[in-house]
Amino acid sequence: MADAPAPEALDVRIGIDIGGTFTDLVLSRGGRTLFVNKTSSTPADPGEAVITGLAEMLERLAIEPGAVKEIVHGTTVGSNAILQRKGAKTALITTKGFRDVLEIGRIRTPEMFNLAWEKPEPLAPRRYRREISERIAADGSVVTAIDLAEVVAVCGELVAEGVEAVAICFLNSYVNPVHEIAAAAAVREAFPELRVTASHEVLPEIKEYERTSTTVVNAYLLPEMQTYIDRLRRRIAELGIRAPLQVVASNGGMMGAPVAARLPVFAVASGPAGGVTGAASLSGGFDYGDLIIFDMGGTTAKASIVENGQAALVTEYEFRDGISSPSRFIKGGGYMLKVPAVDIAEVGAGGGSLASIDAGGLLTVGPASAGADPGPACYARGNDRPTVTDANMCLGYLNPEALAGGSLPVHRDRAIEAMRRHVAIPLGLSIEEAAQGVRQIANVSMARAIRSVTVERGRDPRDMTIVAFGGGGPLHALDVARILGVKRVIAPIMSGVFSAAGMLTADVEHNFVRAVQKKITDVEAAWLSPRLEDLAAEGLTVLAEEGYGDDGVELRFAADLRYVGQSSELTIPFDPQAILAAGFASLAERFYADYRSTYGYATGEPVEVAALRLTAIGRAERLAFQTAKVDAAATRGLSGTRMVHFERGMPPVSTRLMARGDVTTEPQQGPAVIESYDTTIVVPPDARFRADAVGNVIIDIA
Repeated sequence: MADAPAPEALDVRIGIDIGGTFTDLVLSRGGRTLFVNKTSSTPADPGEAVITGLAEMLERLAIEPGAVKEIVHGTTVGSNAILQRKGAKTALITTKGFRDVLEIGRIRTPEMFNLAWEKPEPLAPRRYRREISERIAADGSVVTAIDLAEVVAVCGELVAEGVEAVAICFLNSYVNPVHEIAAAAAVREAFPELRVTASHEVLPEIKEYERTSTTVVNAYLLPEMQTYIDRLRRRIAELGIRAPLQVVASNGGMMGAPVAARLPVFAVASGPAGGVTGAASLSGGFDYGDLIIFDMGGTTAKASIVENGQAALVTEYEFRDGISSPSRFIKGGGYMLKVPAVDIAEVGAGGGSLASIDAGGLLTVGPASAGADPGPACYARGNDRPTVTDANMCLGYLNPEALAGGSLPVHRDRAIEAMRRHVAIPLGLSIEEAAQGVRQIANVSMARAIRSVTVERGRDPRDMTIVAFGGGGPLHALDVARILGVKRVIAPIMSGVFSAAGMLTADVEHNFVRAVQKKITDVEAAWLSPRLEDLAAEGLTVLAEEGYGDDGVELRFAADLRYVGQSSELTIPFDPQAILAAGFASLAERFYADYRSTYGYATGEPVEVAALRLTAIGRAERLAFQTAKVDAAATRGLSGTRMVHFERGMPPVSTRLMARGDVTTEPQQGPAVIESYDTTIVVPPDARFRADAVGNVIIDIA
């Protein structure tokens, strides 16, 4: 009979991260003790793995479902729906003359000299895009009144063609949404089964392309996300859990499941954002300086940065195949989402990424992945092609018997045979050389993602520390660090499930925006003050509806600024009281400094305001890594030695095997392979490693 739960079990919170290979669960009991569970992802029905993992964890720890107070979930449903093109059949209703704005975009291509490049097919095909005779001027006045009968008739035609969702985006509705409000109401009344998104509900900002694209993406995701969240909430309730379900937003904060179901475009980058939020919390509790976030999972690797304890945020990004990043140099290659998001670059290089020889005889790795099913060749589930995980298995980095604490049997001979047949023989290499080649290509690809969030942002990675997590992050971080010239790597506690743990550090966040077009010198206190008060009232109302009183609320204001005549902005935070006292024009100096840091130069030309922003934060008791204690079962591993290939052309090295729980604060010399339930940390011969007071493993490179 299981022991009765400790008193702290009455306060149970669970973070859940669905990856391409594993679904990770971290349970926090009393805000201090952490437990972990990994279960194979179920791509056909992602919620199935969530429920399986929840049931297993509650049973193993003898925790009553009623003790669970909160579930925080990072979901890839939105991103997968876009990548796999399995969203709703979506239509767009817009102002006459703007039917083709999605194709026109910004008139940019990501690769200027690539004649074979093809623009992504719009999520709302042209035959489902219809124009309406309505017009609102730039000052908000009505030029041509809307005919609601025309709107309903057009929607009737679209419904007859099988359309499931409609995006409504009229010109200048960010100034005056009266036509969108009327049109959305008419469509919802006439066709209650149709999912409807109006642009003023999602993005009340200037720029018709960005607003149209974001609104269409939201409409495209509505059925998939709503169905997923409704089903998951029902399944959770069937387990006896009555706790609220929170969804991690792309900006790293949380939002309630009903909001995520209504505005899924704000959660497209949900999963990766949780790890960055956790790293920012880690940075706040320990003096590690500025951080490079390196998250390598089974399908992709992600990179971001944390400076001065704050995650880097952007107000827009493009979602696409290959390398997906908010690059200021490369535009036009994906679907534009103008929403607050953590500045993350993502590449198709993960543990399950497939290695192959292309038509030119060159070795390639990814972006195609073996995923969770069938998985790498060493899983012996039907895939006979080598992956990055198989390369690590061939080189001796991974346990040759089982992974995930023994719960996942593996077969090293299958990895060797796959590497021999598909890479070594075609290239005339040994097994070890082939595996080193696969690993090196993956490492270079991941280093490219890190450069896109450091060098492209005017930051020198050599001045920063890499925080490596995900199932494969600590396996590859030292090699990636060498490529970048980084001297220190940290593998945080629960590295393999750190994104799920990081979700438990997140606060509830809601974002609000008001479009503005004024020179900064024309913004006077009498004009600014009521607008800030209006934003604050809206934010406080939403947080109050979710149970947050004045004591648990923080309001963060910012302004989108740009040089007069520019079309892109920088977001500059400010304190309302200080800026009202000093004058809004005082923000110009901060804009110049940020512009110089980002682009390498700045001028004293006039500045204008494009938008006012508010982030309304609801704070509650959250996980603090500096006081966390990891369940001992999650830090166990093998002892002894194993032969490991560290360098190409060099013989294997006898390498010490250690359990993560046995790493002490006393510095030790590599080589070492440090194992735990959730990940493996590889320390090369010329590096030194130690643990800090909590258990984060710190590795210094010679």
